[in-house]
Amino acid sequence: MKIISRRNFNSLTAKGLGGAALLSSAPFACAMGANQDKKKLGIALVGLGSYSTYQLAPALQDTQYCYLAGIVTGTPEKEKIWADKYGIPEKNIYNYQNFDDIANNEDIDVVYVVLPNSMHAEFSIRAAKAGKHVICEKPMGISVEECTAIIEACNEAGVKLGMGYRLHSEPYTQQVKEYVKEKTFGDILFVSADAAYRSTGNPDQWRLNKEMSGGGALMNMGVYAVQSTIYGTGENPISVAAQEFSTRPDYFKDTDETITAQFKFPSGAVGNITTSHNFNANAMYASGTSGWFRLQPANNYGPLSGETSNGDTIKFPHESQQKLQMDDFTRHVLFDEPNKAPGEMGKRDMVIVEAIYRSIANGGETIALDFEPGYGFGG
Repeated sequence: MKIISRRNFNSLTAKGLGGAALLSSAPFACAMGANQDKKKLGIALVGLGSYSTYQLAPALQDTQYCYLAGIVTGTPEKEKIWADKYGIPEKNIYNYQNFDDIANNEDIDVVYVVLPNSMHAEFSIRAAKAGKHVICEKPMGISVEECTAIIEACNEAGVKLGMGYRLHSEPYTQQVKEYVKEKTFGDILFVSADAAYRSTGNPDQWRLNKEMSGGGALMNMGVYAVQSTIYGTGENPISVAAQEFSTRPDYFKDTDETITAQFKFPSGAVGNITTSHNFNANAMYASGTSGWFRLQPANNYGPLSGETSNGDTIKFPHESQQKLQMDDFTRHVLFDEPNKAPGEMGKRDMVIVEAIYRSIANGGETIALDFEPGYGFGG
């Protein structure tokens, strides 16, 4: 898969290697020392598109352990709008060119990368080299190699790395995990997951540009479906076979429209996923030896809803998933609580995504998947 970023990736990786030893110790030590005295960590949002505008920034007004401290944008017109709305000082506003200066800003502890997929690696690595903890929005990158580079950069700099996997912090998904762990409905035999929406807007949007997105529905909504099968079984898959369909090739000229895939798991369980940019679907269902459970909707911003074969309704008070997610990550940084969505989880999912694309390219061939025990599972 071609690796595209804003600037040459190899040059970026090489940049600043002379200071790697310093970054691996001093900034992190200083940051942790400061963090011990902080009740809230400052987060800078990199990329001010719709997700930052309508989900992350509002959520950061209600978080307990973090707050919106800074922004990074390539659109100068947005600087004043955001500064006025959220009281962001000028010194905490950056663009893509002067982003590396963020290393000197003590107000900012965490950088949340919310850019097109092809830019995730570049800015996650730059943030790590600046000594900042990193939250990377999904998918982690557009290749397994990019995911590895992000993990290595964060490890070398001694900073924490989390994925923007909001569902791991919300109670419906946590309930599913508990059902599986406690075998409430016996051993899981089958799980299905659907994650899709119909795209009818701008055909020139970045999500439909493979150089910027790395792929179509699978790289976008498909990650949710893949994840549902994993926490719906409590296992990583051991193989996958996949198929691709297109009914609107005039609109989806460069990216996948609809993909289905079939997984096998070590226990003998099987799973199916469907993801698309051409219709709406939002559900997960798991069948065990003594019953079933389902969520529908299962992966939107909520409120979610669910039911079980014993007649129970799965229902929790609705809270912003983004608020819960960002508080969980900052608790991980501040108090060393478990990282619910570590970088290894993002890399695992990209291994699966690449295997799906490889299966499609080979006419639906079954592709073996090999993970170390527990690889990619968060706290």
